[in-house]
Amino acid sequence: MARPRLAVTLGDPRGIGAEIVRKALDDARVRAACDAVVIGPTGLEARVDEAVGDWNTGGTEAAAGRLAALAIERAVVLARDRVVGGIVTAPIDKHALLAGGYDYPGHTEMLAALCGTPTAMMLASERLRVVLATTHIALRDVPRAVTGETIAAAARLTRTGLRSWFGIAEPRLALCALNPHAGDGGRFGDEDDRVLAPAARAEGLAGPFPADTVFVRAIRGEFDAVIAPYHDVGMTAIKVASFGHAVNVTLGLPFPRTSPDHGTAMDIAGTGRADASSMIEAILMCAMLAERQQRVESRP
Repeated sequence: MARPRLAVTLGDPRGIGAEIVRKALDDARVRAACDAVVIGPTGLEARVDEAVGDWNTGGTEAAAGRLAALAIERAVVLARDRVVGGIVTAPIDKHALLAGGYDYPGHTEMLAALCGTPTAMMLASERLRVVLATTHIALRDVPRAVTGETIAAAARLTRTGLRSWFGIAEPRLALCALNPHAGDGGRFGDEDDRVLAPAARAEGLAGPFPADTVFVRAIRGEFDAVIAPYHDVGMTAIKVASFGHAVNVTLGLPFPRTSPDHGTAMDIAGTGRADASSMIEAILMCAMLAERQQRVESRP
């Protein structure tokens, strides 16, 4: 079977995207795993196979957001047309995206809109997998957003993704509680008893378990993934466990999409100090998922 071809977007031109893409594509493991189609503006320090503009004629926040978004849109077209088997995205800046005319909180929401499918954000490493039931919303809005259907949707997407992309026939899933000590019988909030526990039973999830234990149990091998009720509790767990080696995987798309577990790091852009480890892991994982999907689809 031929190596999968992947679209790789350069992200925000002001950040470290071009540097980590260049370094990743120089890695022997990446070269052996896939063929990359690099998409982004010209004028950066990485090669560009499909140009969406010239950064040298931009320079503003709005231009950065627009160019980053155009690269994502082009990558989706290539993936939907099966020119590529998956997409790997370098980090974008959400403020720039909005300034450029794209009102999405991040990659996950933009990809869901472009593909017209429900999605979930998974952060995955060898040690831990975390799926976010809610993503980029204010903490004050989380209790209203964490509903039985929200949890059910995340659980279904997680099971499907683990079965089809990760080869886990019977995924063991746990639900992380919303409140300290899972509410302690209502003392610290009733959402865990009133909303999360019934949803867990309905979807066959273990829990809800307090955040201070459930991720440790998953790392020790008890669960294949943990569904986190809100962004920071899940992201903190995976980044403490595997920073620099975790990969963001978008579940629910008709093709694999991965990205590094960090942001644009504009403070070190242009210094040559960016660590490409997570980008390398993102490309390797996307290649593995794309190859597995290609193998499944080619079966008679």
